Amino acid sequence: MINRILIPDILQPVSHYCHVVEANGVVWVSGLVGMNFDGTIPESTKDQFDIAMRDLNTCLDAAGSSSNDVVKVRVFLTNINDRSIINPKRIEYFGEHKPASTLLEVSALVDPKMKVEIEAEAIVTKLQ
Repeated sequence: MINRILIPDILQPVSHYCHVVEANGVVWVSGLVGMNFDGTIPESTKDQFDIAMRDLNTCLDAAGSSSNDVVKVRVFLTNINDRSIINPKRIEYFGEHKPASTLLEVSALVDPKMKVEIEAEAIVTKLQ
């Protein structure tokens, strides 16, 4: 069975997708950006990443997963030099659990004010 999850309290998809898909104990979280639910985008990369990580946590929880269950993350930055800005938040969020990771610099995200996007894959460990 495929469980497609839309989270009402985070930014709604800008295209034809849902926030999270869970199937057979595997979780895929769509790309999350640093835009608040009300459509505002903070100027700083750190603040944008904080929003994306908060939303990642919400998505994982909705699918019966958590930060400890993440097996792969992909982070997209419009400026690769911002890695040093977001890395402390990654360390805080994942702790000793270190998922496989890819970090890429991209020329742009869906809104020119956006600087960071994150997506993740995880497993389900919580009872629903």
